Amino acid sequence: MSTTVQIFVLFNSVFIGGLLVALLKKSSNLKLLLSFSGGYLLTIIFTHILPDIYIDNGPTVGFYILVGFLVQLVLEYFSQGAEHGHTHTHGLKKSFPLIIFLSLSLHAFIEAIPVVSSHAGHGHHQTNGLFWGIFLHKVPVAIALMTIFKTNGLSVFKSWFYLALFGLTAPLGLWFGDYLIKNTNFETAWIMAIAVGMFLHISTTIIFESSEEHKINFLKLMAIIAGFVLGTSLN
Repeated sequence: MSTTVQIFVLFNSVFIGGLLVALLKKSSNLKLLLSFSGGYLLTIIFTHILPDIYIDNGPTVGFYILVGFLVQLVLEYFSQGAEHGHTHTHGLKKSFPLIIFLSLSLHAFIEAIPVVSSHAGHGHHQTNGLFWGIFLHKVPVAIALMTIFKTNGLSVFKSWFYLALFGLTAPLGLWFGDYLIKNTNFETAWIMAIAVGMFLHISTTIIFESSEEHKINFLKLMAIIAGFVLGTSLN
């Protein structure tokens, strides 16, 4: 898949999420989608990405994975957990949620940078899996962000405008990674590891917080297993 197509797909993923806000009336539907994406992300990390980056870069890659995990902790402090579907708005003023928006945008930018490493001869399967993992994750994040916009009293026009701006962040990260690969000696392994650390935090949080009181009902269990199956189907 070319970089242009990847940019197009990632940009439009947020509009899918925005449209689903009007269609998915119950929050349980969002949680099912999140559970599926969490299962998929966890599977591609353990079966495709981690083995490749450890083989290519040795044990020091674990340091960058830990950095990514800690970066995600900091981002979620400001985003209030919108990366894994939290849409709590108590305590917020009825205005544009700038801090949440910036935190989610920075997250989306960072995670997309290493996607293009396959263009430079790195593992196709790890980056292909990461790309679709980002896509699957951005849809429920866009749902959460659009819900926050609506709850904070933004107009329909402003909600879609800011959602479109958010949609640009992952393509910008992908373009930035592509630029670095083609024009510098930049090695994407360390930022791939940081992205892995971020996704490890997100995917495990999604799975363990996929229902009230940390209990997983049958439908959510099936959604997680479906994510596992899709992740293991990558060749």
